[in-house]
Amino acid sequence: MHTDPTSDRGIIYAPWERAFTRILSPFEEFIHRQTTSGLLLMITAVIALLVANSFLAESYLHLLHTPLGVRLGEWQLEMSLHHWVNDGLMATFFFVVGMELKREIMVGELADIRQAALPIIAAIGGMVVPALIYLGINHDGDALRGWGIPMATDIAFAVGALVLLASRVPKALITFLVALAIADDLGAVLVIALFYTQTLSYVWLGISGLMVALMFSLNFAGVRKIIPYFLIAVLLWYALLQSGVHATLAGVLGAFAVPSRPRYDPSLFSARLKELVTHFDDSHRHDSNILTNEKLHSVVQALEKGVRGVQTPQQRLEQIWHLPVAFLVIPVFALFNAGIPLQLGNLSETLTHPVMLGVAFGLLFGKFIGITGACWLALRLGIGQLPGGTRFSQIAAVSVLGGIGFTMSIFISELAFAGQEHNLLMAKTGVLAASLLAGISGYLWLWWLGRRQV
Repeated sequence: MHTDPTSDRGIIYAPWERAFTRILSPFEEFIHRQTTSGLLLMITAVIALLVANSFLAESYLHLLHTPLGVRLGEWQLEMSLHHWVNDGLMATFFFVVGMELKREIMVGELADIRQAALPIIAAIGGMVVPALIYLGINHDGDALRGWGIPMATDIAFAVGALVLLASRVPKALITFLVALAIADDLGAVLVIALFYTQTLSYVWLGISGLMVALMFSLNFAGVRKIIPYFLIAVLLWYALLQSGVHATLAGVLGAFAVPSRPRYDPSLFSARLKELVTHFDDSHRHDSNILTNEKLHSVVQALEKGVRGVQTPQQRLEQIWHLPVAFLVIPVFALFNAGIPLQLGNLSETLTHPVMLGVAFGLLFGKFIGITGACWLALRLGIGQLPGGTRFSQIAAVSVLGGIGFTMSIFISELAFAGQEHNLLMAKTGVLAASLLAGISGYLWLWWLGRRQV
C-alpha cells in the first residue's frame, strides 16, 4: 500500500482504505440496497418462471410441498417448505420493514407532517382506488377476498427503476417515492393484520399481547442487549402462528419494540474517542503488531465497544439484517412464489378472468388514478406541497411505478387465496403482468420527461 505524494487526488491503492473512507448517508445506503435487491429479485423471479414452465416443473412443486419440522420431546411444529418461507423466513422481511417504518416515522420523511402529508395522502389514494377497482370486477364469491392484493407497492422494484433514471429526475422525487412506498407498506401490514387472519384463538392472542408488552417493558427499562428481544420475538412468532393472526407480523411488532436510544451520548463518545486515539498512537509506536501488543489490542476493543454504544440497537440491527433480507430472504421468497405455470393454451381465459383483471387493472390503473388523483386533490386543498424541483407530471409518472406490486402483492395473494389454486394462479399472473407493464411504462414516461435535464 502506498500513495502518490505528487498526486492532487492522493490515490489510495489499498481496497480496504477505499471502503474505510467512503461515507454514505443512511438514505444513500438504503437506496443502493433497494436498487441491487430489485435487480436480484427480477433475476430470481425470471428463474422461477422458467423452472415452473420447464421439465423441472414437477420437481419444483415437490420442493414447495416438502415437509419440514422441528421437534422437542412431545412438542413438534411441521409445515411445508413453502409455508416455512412465507410464514417463517418472511418474518425477517417484516422485521426490516418495521425498522424502516419506525425510522421514517421518528426522524425520516414521515416525521415532519408538512413533508409527509403528500406521500401519505398519495399512499392512501394508491391503496383505496386499486381495492375499489378490484371490488368492482370481483364483487362476490371466493374472489372477493383478493381485494387487498393490488394495494401494495414493491419498494425494491419501484425505487430501483427510478434510481436507474437518477440523472434525469430530481433527488426529491426519489425521496417522495420512498416515503410513499414506506407508507404503503404500513397500510399493507395493517390490511394483513386486520383482514387476512384465520379463526382467532383468543388465548394465544392474549399470550401474544403479553409477549409484546414484555418487549416494550424491556425497552422502557433501558435494556439494550439484543438477545432478550430476539428470544421473546421468537415466542411471539409462535404465539401469533397459533392465534390465527399471520405470524410474520411478529417481525413488525418486534421492530417497533427495539430500543432506538444509544447507550453513549455523542459528545461523550467524541471525547472518549480522542483519548483512545491518543492511547492507540502511543501503543503503536512501541509495537505495531496487534497480535503481540496487548495494550494496542485492548484499545481497539474499547474503540469497538464505544462505536457499538454510540449507535442505537435499532441502527445496528437494521445494518445487520438489511443485507441478508434483501439478498437472500426476498430472492428465496420470489423463487418459491413466482413460479407460475403459464397457460398459453388458455390465454384468452386467463386474460378475461375476473381475478386476473381485478389485480392487473387495480395495480396498473388504480395506482395511477389513486396516487395522482390524491396528490392533485391535496395540492388543490393546500394540504401538501410538491417536492422541491419536481413537476406534477413527474408525480403522475411515479404513480405508474407504484403499480409494481411484486413482493407484498404476491404475499397477500397467498393469504387471500389459500386453498384456491386457480384464483391464486390468476392473482399471481395479474401481479406479474401489471408489475412488468407498470415498470416499463413508468420508466419510459420518466425518461421522456427528463430528456431536457440530461
